[in-house]
Amino acid sequence: MTIDEIMAIIPHRPPFLLIDQVLELEPGRRAVARKLVRDDEPHFAGHFPGYPVMPGVLIIEALAQTGAVAALALPEHRGKLAFFAGIDRARFRRQVVPGDVLQLETTFERMRGTIGKASARAHVGDELACEAELLFGIGDAR
Repeated sequence: MTIDEIMAIIPHRPPFLLIDQVLELEPGRRAVARKLVRDDEPHFAGHFPGYPVMPGVLIIEALAQTGAVAALALPEHRGKLAFFAGIDRARFRRQVVPGDVLQLETTFERMRGTIGKASARAHVGDELACEAELLFGIGDAR
């Protein structure tokens, strides 16, 4: 899936669209995405000058956007929004820096109606960078 195809499913737009490509998609079940971490991303100007490290909250957001593609690809959720309901057991295992390629995988553990729970993992190569449980809800924009 290309950027344009991703943007046809989720409402995020640059500079806050944090996935570049969807490699695998099972609507309502799981998605695998990729993000090339570029040195010109705006957050690196202040995080940290001279030692750019991708903020952990943005890695979690990239994982959530990966899950949002899987959730909002379902016909009954098209045109809706995915919202965070919680983040549990988040752990950061390695720094993510410009030049890294993040492989993002979000798998739904359960979904009841519009509320769900997913396990999410981000890797750089064979190294685990981040893992978390994401709780989310699907809803309409106001």
